[in-house]
Amino acid sequence: MSAMVTIRNLTRTFDVSKPWLNRVLERLPKQKLTAVSDVSLEIEEKSVYALVGESGSGKSTIGKILVGLLPPSAGEVRVEGVDLATEADPEVREELRSNIQMIFQDPYASLNPRWRVKDVIVEPVKVRGGKTEGLAEKLLEQVGLSAEDAGKFPHQFSGGQRQRICVARALASNPRLIVCDEPTSALDVSVQAQVLNLMSDLKDELGLTYLFISHDLTVVRHMADRIGVLYLGQLVEEADPDTLFETPRHPYTQMLLEAAPKLDSFGATEAVPQGEIPDPINPPPGCVFNPRCPFATDRCRSERPELRGMGETRVACHHAEEIAEKLALETA
Repeated sequence: MSAMVTIRNLTRTFDVSKPWLNRVLERLPKQKLTAVSDVSLEIEEKSVYALVGESGSGKSTIGKILVGLLPPSAGEVRVEGVDLATEADPEVREELRSNIQMIFQDPYASLNPRWRVKDVIVEPVKVRGGKTEGLAEKLLEQVGLSAEDAGKFPHQFSGGQRQRICVARALASNPRLIVCDEPTSALDVSVQAQVLNLMSDLKDELGLTYLFISHDLTVVRHMADRIGVLYLGQLVEEADPDTLFETPRHPYTQMLLEAAPKLDSFGATEAVPQGEIPDPINPPPGCVFNPRCPFATDRCRSERPELRGMGETRVACHHAEEIAEKLALETA
């Protein structure tokens, strides 16, 4: 299966400096925040790739770069072999953009409250001069709503129904790739399951490719074909769901899994992740996870680990093999 998305050495920095006059008076240098640092990954066609990590890890930034809302500071992002940031042909760029859609976290904030649902759904097609007759009604039925809902306003729907409308809008232009930025985090658990099942069914029915951004490991385990774990803008581990959950190689992934709720631990107190995420404006040298890592050594504090293959996993840890052996002995 070929790669739909290829990301190579992607970096994105933001200028968070104080205004020029303040810097002059206070004699302060410019400050840069590195949201994404040298990330490389591939998303196969008709698959689900999940990005997980704590808040501030750079998940949403990668998603926005992929759909063209943000330009990369360095590196490249290719969708079907085309780099949106450097492609000179406007027709090629326009065609590619029509194949990419995004579902945002807050379903109400991403819908125009003054527009009827019909107008919201057909907008991506209308601006390109496509046919919109009966399209909204067809898509509403496809996502489990009624064709009669096309004449209503967003405030007349529940949170789960609004997210279904967002899914319908994303499908309007017949995309091949959909970036889902925490699409169920604002919904109740029962409604989350309905929306996730809908998205999974649509993927199989329409042959879609998803980049699924989430902080909920229990969600991505059942949705994803491949999971990438981000920490402070860096990809620290990547594997298929079974491998990641059964044999996590990076200490950060192990910490996330220990903190995740479990069905067989009712009434038990889950382990709380230790420490705080360092300041992204002034990250620690070496491995960015070293201030929170129980296995950190002097090498970890001075040398950044490369993402390398270890069995079915790619992991960025100097001591991954030693940690795996130690954990195997403890569980034996």
